[in-house]
Amino acid sequence: MLNTGGMAQINPSILSADFARLADEANAVEGADWLHVDVMDNHFVPNLTLGVPVVQSLRKATGIPLDCHLMIEDPDRWAPAFVDAGAGSVTFHAEAAAAPVRLAREIRALGARASMALKPATPVEPFEDLLPELDMLLVMTVEPGFGGQAFLDIMLPKIRRTRALIERHGLPMWLQVDGGVSAETIERCAEAGADVFVAGSAVYGADDPAAAVRGLRAAAERAAAGRDGAQGR
Repeated sequence: MLNTGGMAQINPSILSADFARLADEANAVEGADWLHVDVMDNHFVPNLTLGVPVVQSLRKATGIPLDCHLMIEDPDRWAPAFVDAGAGSVTFHAEAAAAPVRLAREIRALGARASMALKPATPVEPFEDLLPELDMLLVMTVEPGFGGQAFLDIMLPKIRRTRALIERHGLPMWLQVDGGVSAETIERCAEAGADVFVAGSAVYGADDPAAAVRGLRAAAERAAAGRDGAQGR
């Protein structure tokens, strides 16, 4: 069952999985909320991963919903194809979208959740008026393009500011973080206000990926409970 708010969601990133065994790897993370699929075009970011056919195959191989993160140029053109391929959530980059409001509305109209990602140097404040058009905002905590990078602590204030904007407008949207999320960093992200966590090597590098998902969720929920308790005082 999907979490719909108030609980930490863990989205294992298949960028850290064994691509030769993707179906098995997708099913090794039982209990995950979403499966995070990094789509890179070697233009917007300096890496090339996978596209629509792999998403279609994954959709058939697992019951876990797919969260597609499009690190590509011209998402206005390509994003709808990922919904058609079976993505339940599609994230486009603010830096790449020509018409982000129109694109978010198109993704929603096709039946998926619409999400927008911000690279580390992109501030959230210029997009405040767009937030009601989105189901999720992704704050990148590394430069997009490669897995296994170290978490950027300098993103924590941005996560806090984003959470404050979401709460100021009373929006039901999720706040996702992606990049360097691990047992050592997830509590800081949750304390800052994130509630959806993309984890790659922290899950797929573990001996028991499903247990790693449970451990990460428990750590995030402890930190979120502490934040909520502190705000309530």
